Amino acid sequence: MKTTDEVAWQQAWSDADVFASSDDASKPKFYCLEMYPYPSGKMHMGHVRNYSIGDAVARYKRLKGFNVLYPMGFDSFGMPAENAAIAEGGHPHDITEKNMASITKQIKRMGFSYDWSRLVKSHDPNYYKWNQLFFTRFFKSGLAYREFAPVNWCECCSTVLANEQVKAGRCWRCNGPVRQKDMSQWFIDITKYAQQLLDGLDTIEFPESVR
Repeated sequence: MKTTDEVAWQQAWSDADVFASSDDASKPKFYCLEMYPYPSGKMHMGHVRNYSIGDAVARYKRLKGFNVLYPMGFDSFGMPAENAAIAEGGHPHDITEKNMASITKQIKRMGFSYDWSRLVKSHDPNYYKWNQLFFTRFFKSGLAYREFAPVNWCECCSTVLANEQVKAGRCWRCNGPVRQKDMSQWFIDITKYAQQLLDGLDTIEFPESVR
C-alpha cells in the first residue's frame, strides 16, 4: 500500500524536477540508458531488477557531481505490441497506449529517478520519422541491401529473436520452441567501416571485456 509520505515525496520530486537534466557545462556528463520495455503487458519483476540497477547507478553519479541524463522510453513499435493487441482483441495503438500508461504508473510508483521530460515512444511518428530518414539515406548510399539469411524464429510469438533471447532452444518470452528459418531481410553493410570501427576502440574508454 502506498503511504502518504511516499505520495508527498514523489509529488515533491516531480514538482521540483529534481531528476531533470540541465545544460550545465560545469559538471561532467553521464548518460545512463537501459533497454526500454516492450509495452505488451504490465511491469514485472524482471523490469524491477533491471531498472533498479540503472537507478542506483544514476543516483550514485549524481551524488558524485555528474550532470546525469537518465531518460525513459518504450520500445512500442513491433511484433510484441502487435501480438499483445491480437491476444487482447484490440487495436495495437490503443492496447499499446493503455499498457504504457500502466507501466508508467508502476515505474513512478517505484520512485525511479527518470527525466520524464525526455520520454521516447518508438511508435510515435515524430520519433520513427528519423528512423525512416536514416534508412532512406542508407539505401540511397548503397549501404542498405536485402537478402535471405537464417534467423531464430518463434512460432508462438510469430517473431524473430536475437541470440540472447533464445535459452536452450526456447523463446525467452513464451518458452516455445525456436527454429532456424530463412527469411528475406534488410542488412546494413557495416563491414565497409570495419577498420575504422576497430581503430576507434583506441580512443574510447571501454572495458577490455566489452572491446
